[in-house]
Amino acid sequence: MLGTDEITVLATGDQTGGDIFAVEIRMPPGGGPPVMHRHEPSEVYHVIGGDFAFYVGDSDGSVRRVTAGTGDVVPLRGGTPHTIRNEGDADATAFVVHSPAAVMEGFSRAVVALTLASPDTPPSMADVLDVAQRNGVELLGPVPAFA
Repeated sequence: MLGTDEITVLATGDQTGGDIFAVEIRMPPGGGPPVMHRHEPSEVYHVIGGDFAFYVGDSDGSVRRVTAGTGDVVPLRGGTPHTIRNEGDADATAFVVHSPAAVMEGFSRAVVALTLASPDTPPSMADVLDVAQRNGVELLGPVPAFA
């Protein structure tokens, strides 16, 4: 579990020579990273159920909101500010590939370890910031509001 999101690891960096980290993610309503972030690995999301809202930063500093439903594919180039949220009223599921593997696999495993260390208490923001920094994920701030 990453927060309220359920991650099932399908392929690890060890299995792919470091090339990819592949997961299935299930997000309940309201799920997803609470902040915009960026990291060097590129990502590809294939939505296999429900709907996601992607917030993607553009080179001019603006942020656009992209919605994706079952069957849609959303690629994100490494270094792109972004986040993904489930803003619907039902679970949403996606097959996700990160390439190369190390950053997102390390971050995911570190957040799970942090959560398991204190299962009844959510990790502090200071702990999450530390895990992000140690694993090459830059947290950028709140998700912009869209009308």
